[in-house]
Amino acid sequence: MSGGLRIYIADDEAPARVRMKELLADIAGELATTVVGESDSGLDVIERLPGSGAQVLLLDIQMPGMGGIELARHLCALENAPAVIFVTAHDRHAVEAFELNALDYLMKPVRAERLAAALRKSLAAIPAGRDASDRVERLERAAGGPREFFSVAERNRIVLVPVGEVLFLKAELKYVTLRTRTGEHLIEEPLISIEREFGERFVRVHRNCLVARGAIRGFERVAGEGVDEPHWSVMLEGAAERLPVSRRLWPTLKGVLPEGKE
Repeated sequence: MSGGLRIYIADDEAPARVRMKELLADIAGELATTVVGESDSGLDVIERLPGSGAQVLLLDIQMPGMGGIELARHLCALENAPAVIFVTAHDRHAVEAFELNALDYLMKPVRAERLAAALRKSLAAIPAGRDASDRVERLERAAGGPREFFSVAERNRIVLVPVGEVLFLKAELKYVTLRTRTGEHLIEEPLISIEREFGERFVRVHRNCLVARGAIRGFERVAGEGVDEPHWSVMLEGAAERLPVSRRLWPTLKGVLPEGKE
């Protein structure tokens, strides 16, 4: 492989990044590599990695701003997402989570022979490609908690939308429209998996729509027109659009209005 395997290193500690580059130099005789970038935070990786051409990301689990597992989930949105090898100093319970979900990982302090083995494994996987949905599911199971951002892939870059800014999500054909106070984005995530991950933050009002519980400011009765029957709709802070409430879900929705908004 010309230039070797293209590596990106993400670790918030500069000595750890230096150590990783030293290890890559140590194994150069058996596996050629090129470091194409490095970052000290997850948000910096989101900004810089897509244009780097990296094939493998050596990713620290604990970094400021965004943890490694959430970052890896967002990178799955890229067309040519890199293979991810987690680097961790976590206890055995976290390691068991990686093992159960078939996630590649290295324990700190990293040894040269383990690094070489993990890179050879990732090298074998790159030409065959990987199923992004499978990777997302494995990362979701290992995460142990919901994300702080939704990710939108736009022209080989990733746009992050804070979960706390989302007013509602509506399924339309193969996409889900994500609406904030300032705009909307399209994501390719099943509504059912979003509901499962963020059940405490969003509530289903219709088979194709989730709304932020904290954004609900009331419900209104809508008179039927023609053959349409009267129904309820939900009103949200920051959104002019009224969203219909299904008759099946209305009995459970009557009790979700936050205190002080009645």
